[in-house]
Amino acid sequence: MFKILQRRDLTPITKLYVVQAPLVARKAQPGQFVIVRLDPRGERIPLTIADYDREKGTVTIVIQEVGKTSRDLGRLTAGDSILDFTGPLGVPAQLAEKGIVVCVGGGFGVAPIYPKAKALHAKGVEVISIIGARNKDLLIFEEELQQVSQEVLVATDDGSKGHHGLVTDVLKQLINSGRKLDEVIAIGPMIMMRAVAEVTRPYRLKTWVSVDPIMVDGTGMCGACRVTVGGQVRFACVDGPVFDGHLVDFDEALRRGKLYAEEQKLANERAQREVH
Repeated sequence: MFKILQRRDLTPITKLYVVQAPLVARKAQPGQFVIVRLDPRGERIPLTIADYDREKGTVTIVIQEVGKTSRDLGRLTAGDSILDFTGPLGVPAQLAEKGIVVCVGGGFGVAPIYPKAKALHAKGVEVISIIGARNKDLLIFEEELQQVSQEVLVATDDGSKGHHGLVTDVLKQLINSGRKLDEVIAIGPMIMMRAVAEVTRPYRLKTWVSVDPIMVDGTGMCGACRVTVGGQVRFACVDGPVFDGHLVDFDEALRRGKLYAEEQKLANERAQREVH
């Protein structure tokens, strides 16, 4: 059992948990994830490691309540425990050693951008963070990123804070400003990461994305998380989840992500009936 030491509500549907997991914390690196299971008959869900503290033996995860399992997890608080907390899984992100790196986070994806920005900052790399959400109340990790970035630029769909529009608008402005950018790291909805990759492609600006396809076991055995990268089949759990954004077949990934949309809808409706 893995004890929850701290819970923080970032938005009405987004929760942060600090979990006591010393063995995971000892090996965790930016870009990796854990697989969580709440009870013996529960669903296994992958969650990106948002932070870790080796000395304290803690791992931070952030969840967004979208399905039954994430809502069940969202009801837990400090003092509760999680049955399984397996990791760290996946290949650590390849981080630049110098230059200027732009970290782009969209919505829920801002949380997993943070450990990469933090590690880059520790190396002495100049970090520019661009974060976005539908409105200012849904922005997360802005203060944390300010601590590890030379600059934090904000975009909201409704214009309630920062640029009125998309993170890709801000990225285009930054590129066209003439500053020499070395790399871009983008994490967020699949459609947003595809848009970022298309913005940077004409400039041949190296762009990393962290894909989140359907995942079951996290060990490469089930094949559910396959994604085509550079014309080759890769498994996000053991070959990724971070890949070259210019090589990912996003159209295929988006189609695969919708395969079980109807089943997910039915499961949500059933879970809501059980609650009420």
